[in-house]
Amino acid sequence: MNLYQLVDYNASVLQTAQFKDYSPNGLQVEGRGEVRRIATAVTASKQVIDESIAWGADAILVHHGYFWRNEAPCIVGVKKQRIAELLKHDVSLLAYHLPLDAHAELGNNARLAAALGLREQGRFGEQNIACYGALDVSQSLADFALGIESALQRAPLVIGHAGKMLHRAAWCSGGGQGYFEAAIAQGVDVFVTGEISEQSYHLSRETGVAFISAGHHASERLGIQALGEHLASRFDLEHRFFDQANPV
Repeated sequence: MNLYQLVDYNASVLQTAQFKDYSPNGLQVEGRGEVRRIATAVTASKQVIDESIAWGADAILVHHGYFWRNEAPCIVGVKKQRIAELLKHDVSLLAYHLPLDAHAELGNNARLAAALGLREQGRFGEQNIACYGALDVSQSLADFALGIESALQRAPLVIGHAGKMLHRAAWCSGGGQGYFEAAIAQGVDVFVTGEISEQSYHLSRETGVAFISAGHHASERLGIQALGEHLASRFDLEHRFFDQANPV
């Protein structure tokens, strides 16, 4: 398919124009005009770029791309090395941040809910990217944490009493720890996100609401894979997801 057909389709499906984001959503580095193979990854690291190029990707789609707000604009150092490799091999880079967190079917939070057995009942937080709802099956915090480890292939950091029974949850993939107080206001028993801050421990202990840090990278693998699989099916493209052993 044509590169700009892909760009326009993603913009429509993910409704990128509706979001005020920290980086540009869509085409960040332009490569060849015809796209047959798409690689997906959480972050556009040098490793992902090298492995995608070796596979023969025409375009790489990621959740974490480049040109973040308040970032130095100069293309030097690591950024220069990454972009130079893309330009050398005529490979495009497309990035989707908040739109991919928020999408009701392909989004990180939607796919996280499906993986963890959570039923969304509402949204909250910045641009409504965080979710709250009910567990499909009420269970102890210990059992729920084991389910997260199985689904995401990473042991989560858990704050709370292991035997606490969970009925309602809130969740936000990635660095959503700043939404913890807003999550508590939804009347939930547990909040699941990717990262934890020092104050999260105290807030959990003092409110009785459990906090689970499941990993920024691990909690954001699912959305970009879902987008890649969707595009491959709809446009008869080859798709491969490139993962990294990122413990964060």
